[in-house]
Amino acid sequence: MTHVPNRFTRSHALYERAMRSIAGGVNSGIRKMESPVPLYFTHGNGCRLYDVDENEYIDFQIGQGALFFGHAPAGMADAIADQARRGVHFAAQCELEIEVAERLQQMIPSAQRVRFNSSATEVVLAAFRLARAQTNRRLILKFEGHYHGWGDEGLVGFAPPESAWGPDEAPTHLHPSAGVIPEVLDQFVVARWNDPDHLRRRVSQFRGKLAAIVCEPCLCNTSCIEPVPEMLAAIREACDREGALMIADETITGFRFGAAGAQGYYGVSPDLTILGKAIGGGMPFAALVGLENVFSGITNGTVVHAGTLNANPLCLAGSKWCLDQIIKRSELHPSESSTLGKRLMQGLQILAEQNAIPLVPQGPGVVFHTTMLKPGAVQGPILDYRDSVRRHDAPRWAHLRRCLLEHGVRAIERGLWFMSLAHTPADIDDTLSRASLAFTQHATQWKIA
Repeated sequence: MTHVPNRFTRSHALYERAMRSIAGGVNSGIRKMESPVPLYFTHGNGCRLYDVDENEYIDFQIGQGALFFGHAPAGMADAIADQARRGVHFAAQCELEIEVAERLQQMIPSAQRVRFNSSATEVVLAAFRLARAQTNRRLILKFEGHYHGWGDEGLVGFAPPESAWGPDEAPTHLHPSAGVIPEVLDQFVVARWNDPDHLRRRVSQFRGKLAAIVCEPCLCNTSCIEPVPEMLAAIREACDREGALMIADETITGFRFGAAGAQGYYGVSPDLTILGKAIGGGMPFAALVGLENVFSGITNGTVVHAGTLNANPLCLAGSKWCLDQIIKRSELHPSESSTLGKRLMQGLQILAEQNAIPLVPQGPGVVFHTTMLKPGAVQGPILDYRDSVRRHDAPRWAHLRRCLLEHGVRAIERGLWFMSLAHTPADIDDTLSRASLAFTQHATQWKIA
């Protein structure tokens, strides 16, 4: 068994115990990626997180982006506790759901109608079902490297191995999981991100057959790749021309990029929007929002949308508090978080250069990715999934990430960093001080390796 430093001994013991009762020892497969062992935490406060071995971390994983308001914000805890005393579940209506829906309408211009679920994966299924019902077509176009939940449909074409990419003009619609009905794959067309001309050719191949085009407006799940200037407009134009729906998956970007999400930040208007993570501030809560006419199938009952825990009062109470924080910040958001994020990116870049580490931060600041370039890889921004695979040195990043963890800085295993509203300039200074030690450690140990 791999040696685990003494500072993680309690987490290691709990993980060994979990393996005897929990399949794989964790409750989400991605959590097994954490090295040297999946960590166990006791509590968090603001942007600080504490594990069972009494280690403190400045947290940039921040609940995979869900904790945009930091760990355990007092106002949110009070709102949830107050609702818990009134009731935790009705399986019926309460005024809170109207209040949250009205806030979404206020914040997002395209949110003419709203429906709630407990996870963004559920919302993806609802969005695809609505699109097919609205258009009476079955095919949905998605992009390589874009993640739309872990369901059968959401993962088609997500991250195929290089050996199975398929030709540039017709990327594979391979699914990464066993147990998926083969016919599911045939309901999707896959295109490359950030190539508007390629998108137009793919749409032309399937003219009159596409129900929707779905994307992450900023590709946060792969190297934090922003859209080239024409990309989102090309998607909108293609949907309008084809009579297909534009679906924006803003599970990560929603509210992080501003009150109107990435669609407001980049200036595009989708037909349907998937919201998760920050909308609940860590509560299991998600929403589908969009144009009134697109929701007609749900409104008239021809499209089934259900769920025992939909619009759960505890989640609604938490969401109302979260949305109010964004509304209060008005013009200050997302500039404050973006400025701090860019300052951190610049500091990490300087440390990388000082230690001769080929690390390149990329992203808009509120979220960013640290790409570890492979030997001989070209410089410049990464523009799509294939580019990321070809240039990102995942093993070397994993080593640096481990060094950062040992010095109390926690980023996501795949290289993603999330800013929260709880991070302060002092936290950035502290992060860079700790990162300086981690970068020196990595540079020394990696040369030996």
